[in-house]
Amino acid sequence: MTPILIGCNGRGAQASTPERPVAFTEPSLSDQFQMVAQAGVFDFFDRLPLEHEVDAFLDLKAANALPVHTASGVYELGEQYLPALRANMERAVRVGAKFHNMMVYNWHSEKRWVTDDEVIRAWLDAWELGQELGIEPCFELHVNMWSEDPRRILTVAEASDKQGVPFNLTLDYSHMLFKMGDDAELEVSGIREDVTAGRVVLDPYEPKNLVDQWLDAGLVRWFQLRSVTPSGPRNLWSRHDRSNGAAGVPDDPHQRKRDGEYGRAILYPFTRPAPGEWHSPWEAWRLEPCKHVARKVLKYHADHPDSRLAVITTEMINLTDYGDGARFSLIDQNAAIAQFLRDEMTVLGVPQGGSNG
Repeated sequence: MTPILIGCNGRGAQASTPERPVAFTEPSLSDQFQMVAQAGVFDFFDRLPLEHEVDAFLDLKAANALPVHTASGVYELGEQYLPALRANMERAVRVGAKFHNMMVYNWHSEKRWVTDDEVIRAWLDAWELGQELGIEPCFELHVNMWSEDPRRILTVAEASDKQGVPFNLTLDYSHMLFKMGDDAELEVSGIREDVTAGRVVLDPYEPKNLVDQWLDAGLVRWFQLRSVTPSGPRNLWSRHDRSNGAAGVPDDPHQRKRDGEYGRAILYPFTRPAPGEWHSPWEAWRLEPCKHVARKVLKYHADHPDSRLAVITTEMINLTDYGDGARFSLIDQNAAIAQFLRDEMTVLGVPQGGSNG
């Protein structure tokens, strides 16, 4: 069985407090590396360096004995797609990353929705480039992206397989769990009727659910865990603002409608916040669906010698749809999730990398 390494998304490295809430303005890279290393439960740091940060990443990796195994980027299809991808992959390789997570917008540079054929071509191009540079791409299940309609994933994967190219899925099921029971969010995905009719099953407890389909198809290469709850509370401490470049959202019709609205409900604290640290009531039982998905992924890996799962990252991050404005410690939330994963892996006998290893 392949050992699984656990990393922390750099956007989650904030030692936030009621006096210093989670914010778009982030700590220094040095502080981020140090927080992740000192948590004692992570094997690596997950982030893509900017061009001027590559040397700093290399120095901080060495100083904190904390590798960089993964890096993520956001892409718009169009004429700049491949140049941007090459530049990002090259930087990721320079700092030691083996996997590059790709969030590919559903909104094309030509101001229209992307087609399945365009996504398939984008994946094949990413795979070819990754083979050239020595890094594996992974396409993420994510809101605002081509995969917000999850039915497209098997379509793309099957087309790739026919070309003799494996498809790597970054499974972040928080982007589906939060939609359960929310008709407006199901409409954004275009799946409300299929969910109602039982043709698409989001509930991970039910037969023929999407998680089982993707695991059984051998697609899951990278697992991301962010705690959410079905039909959870919106982020009442942050509002959408497309003009904020750090938000990383496309200028598509859905985003335009959201300007000024509260953030989507794609984060629910993993551990109980202290009074005043979060905007809504907290109940532990609401976390069971996301824990169930994690256990399902880990058990599949334990039971299947051919499992392709290689890395896991914790994803309690600082953006509007997630933790922006929260007054609990974001790094502590990520560390709690990592410890939960390690405990589950121990029970299942899944080999782990030594933390900071």
